Amino acid sequence: MKELLRGLISDALAMASEQGALELSEIPVVEVEVPRDSSHGDLSSNVAMTLARVVGKPPRAIAKIIVDCISDEGGDLAEKEIAGPGFLNFTFSNEAWRRRLLSIIEVGETYGSSGLGKGRRVQIEFVSANPTGPLHIGHGRGAATGDALARLLETAGYEVDREYYVNDAGVQITNLGRSVYARYLELHGREVQFPPDGYPGDYVIDIARRIVAEEGAAWLDREEEEAVAHMGETGGRAMLERIKEDLAAFSIRFDGFTSEKALRESGAVAEAIADLRSRGVMYEADGAEWFRSTEFGDDKDRTVVKSDGELTYFASDICYHRAKLARGYDRIVDVWGADHHGYIKRIKACLAALDCDPHAFSVVLVQIVSLTRDGRPVRMGKRSGEFVSLREIIDEVGPDLARFFFLMRKSDAQLEFDLELARRQTAENPVFYIQYAHTRIAGIFRQASERGIPEPEISAVCVSRLGNADELSLIRLLDEFPDLVEASARALEPHRVVFYAQRLAGEFHRFYARNKCVSDDRELTAARLLLVKAVKQVIGRALSMVGVSAPERM
Repeated sequence: MKELLRGLISDALAMASEQGALELSEIPVVEVEVPRDSSHGDLSSNVAMTLARVVGKPPRAIAKIIVDCISDEGGDLAEKEIAGPGFLNFTFSNEAWRRRLLSIIEVGETYGSSGLGKGRRVQIEFVSANPTGPLHIGHGRGAATGDALARLLETAGYEVDREYYVNDAGVQITNLGRSVYARYLELHGREVQFPPDGYPGDYVIDIARRIVAEEGAAWLDREEEEAVAHMGETGGRAMLERIKEDLAAFSIRFDGFTSEKALRESGAVAEAIADLRSRGVMYEADGAEWFRSTEFGDDKDRTVVKSDGELTYFASDICYHRAKLARGYDRIVDVWGADHHGYIKRIKACLAALDCDPHAFSVVLVQIVSLTRDGRPVRMGKRSGEFVSLREIIDEVGPDLARFFFLMRKSDAQLEFDLELARRQTAENPVFYIQYAHTRIAGIFRQASERGIPEPEISAVCVSRLGNADELSLIRLLDEFPDLVEASARALEPHRVVFYAQRLAGEFHRFYARNKCVSDDRELTAARLLLVKAVKQVIGRALSMVGVSAPERM
């Protein structure tokens, strides 16, 4: 309906310009919005106020000209009001809303899709947990956010690739190797001191047992450095396999995995550093090599090569992000933990230094998750060693509930995940509340079928009986969905879809409590069946967009 109103106002402005009532060199973009106060109509616009300085007239005078020039041959508008300093408030006719419902149903399962992305290529990198331990609940929130964002951008017309960056080089892999080596020696009856910066989880023992089973005592008398390197590599592969299994259980898929170790071994990292040197943005100090990132908006210069010749993680990041854009993506989006906020400026700086567009790079930050049960903190899991693993959450509440709860707040806001609430099948549980709306509508159609009432034809005659306040409220909310999806895609905020699904489910449950859908009045039954069919369609679409199922029965 926003597009309909924009068209009516734009046509009115064009007519006013032709008649000389308004001197316009071009027709401006008309902004319309849903007013906060429903008494102000269905939609409002401040276009008269924004044009006041351009045309040199008072806003209310401009508003009057626009209203007089609006040609509403289709009978879409019931009321046109000039309010306050020059706001234009519009109320649509019931017939216009009924036509809108028909168009929503006719669009079908693609309702909410748009051409915003115009087929442009986007790469979303998310999770990217070090392969040194199981995924924890923080990774779970990042996974849910990244996957929902990918689905959202695909709905908005982008071509999306999902990627996982494997940090399989550096100190953390060495520490994993030392941890596994210590457990390996213990399994052979040797007393050793576990490394203070090692990984204490039982999963490390599992890796050591696997090496014993496959390679026996082969590493007992080898050089420790060689054994640690082998066990770090073996352990990293084993953990990546487990991470992939956990992600599959969470219904998360990736189009590709990029290895940091492979980037280094291929010479790509050295090539990226050489490129920066050739551009004169590297310098030496204190035996190390630094990137002049302050010249490109960063807070301070960054070390790329340490004084001992070792590369920093930033060195690999430079190469990786350079390589992403070199693959032809129009935009790259990283989903990071909020503690990585300081990395944003340095990545943008290196892209600018390499003549890549820093505006093509975006970051979605994900805050920490506190896990509770009826408000009480949940203790960490022994298998993980330091945290509650994502797999524990999936096993307890299932992937649907976990995904939804992770998306219940904006990603950069801290989140409390209450396991007990997630398990309840009551209206208190937002996932159950929304899914139950979907299954309740499926039940309405089963009830109609049992009474011999066929699914109605999509026609203006069929919906002509709709018009009470509850029915119109549902149609208005259904109308908001495409704009909501597009705004969510622009802002990279998939949680908005979750909020919308909650609103729509709530509106439907209220409608259902006050209006009988299947009755002896066959015409009214047919009309309401079409209405709830559209509601079911949009609820299912919204849930699918965040990776949550829409069951027919519960």
